[in-house]
Amino acid sequence: MPWKNQGGGPWGSGPKGPWGSGPQPVGPRPPDLEDLLRRGQDRLQQIMPGGYFSGIGITLIVLLIVAFWLLSGFFRVQSEELGVVLRFGKHVRTVQPGLNYHLPYPIETVLLPKALRVSTISIGMTLIDDPARRGRSIRDVPEESLMLTGDENIVDVDFTVLWRIKPDGVGDFLFNIQNPEGTVKAVAESAMREVIGRSQIQPILTGARNVTEQGVQELIQKTLDSYGAGIQISQVQMQKVDPPAQVIDAFRDVQAARANLEQLQNEAQTYANQIVPQARGRAAKIQQDAEGYKEQAVAEAKGQSARFLKVYEEYKKAPGVTRERIYLETMERVLGGADKLVYDGGRSGQGIVPYLPLNELTTKRPPTTGPQSSGGNR
Repeated sequence: MPWKNQGGGPWGSGPKGPWGSGPQPVGPRPPDLEDLLRRGQDRLQQIMPGGYFSGIGITLIVLLIVAFWLLSGFFRVQSEELGVVLRFGKHVRTVQPGLNYHLPYPIETVLLPKALRVSTISIGMTLIDDPARRGRSIRDVPEESLMLTGDENIVDVDFTVLWRIKPDGVGDFLFNIQNPEGTVKAVAESAMREVIGRSQIQPILTGARNVTEQGVQELIQKTLDSYGAGIQISQVQMQKVDPPAQVIDAFRDVQAARANLEQLQNEAQTYANQIVPQARGRAAKIQQDAEGYKEQAVAEAKGQSARFLKVYEEYKKAPGVTRERIYLETMERVLGGADKLVYDGGRSGQGIVPYLPLNELTTKRPPTTGPQSSGGNR
């Protein structure tokens, strides 16, 4: 009999406490646990004739135990998980998200790694809680971020690695590596140091980030595949690439000087690209003019030579007539475009010259195209 149903307690009859009357129940009294157990036993005895330990009772109990054992094999795989079924510790199959079944323990067990989730690892920096800003802030980790370049300069590199489990490498991921995140972080840091160590500092700080990221990703993937890790590297992102804080001002001055140098070189190249074609054009024009003058001079020389040969042929046939003709043509060519007075210097005209206004006559008279005579005959 329960203690509260006994006639009295250490403080008198009824449910009392050490300070008087005990708490009085409010509302309906809760059912007694012993009464419920007694009623359940009675009903079970009615269902199983002959009691618990009869043949039928033991069979029903065994069947119920077997049913519960078989039902324990159902399991659910979430959307970002893959189910790895192990039979006596050996990987036998991989199941997709959803409701699945495996043989109950201890025959088969299931592991549920986050195989469809892309994980991120930060190297060279870490996130810490910042109560002042009511959030998280980034803190640099120099022992991870400071690296030596191929030209013996120090550079501060912060980067992140995005990785996931290979769909066909879940077994390798579970059984070949013990600490996946630590392994990926160590391999990524080593790969970055190797790539940075083969590179010059100038390309790393300016335009070679994509090449560096691609080289680091390939090297990480190659190393993890050699481990049989079952991990796929999705992307490598370089967050910050700067010189060390102690010398960053000097590096900025160097960068500014190099930028000015490149600007001056570009301006000089632009000027050269403008001047050189112009000079080449002028040279080509001079050459073309010279070629034209050469052809003209040669043609004129050939024409004069041919004309001379023809005149010579006529001269051999009639020398006197030819001489007269040459003389007349020459005089016409010489005197044809000039103002002229033809004066016969005979005895009858000795006193004419002092009285003739030769200057006025030559300036007032219009030019003639042919020979004219004045005061005599030619």
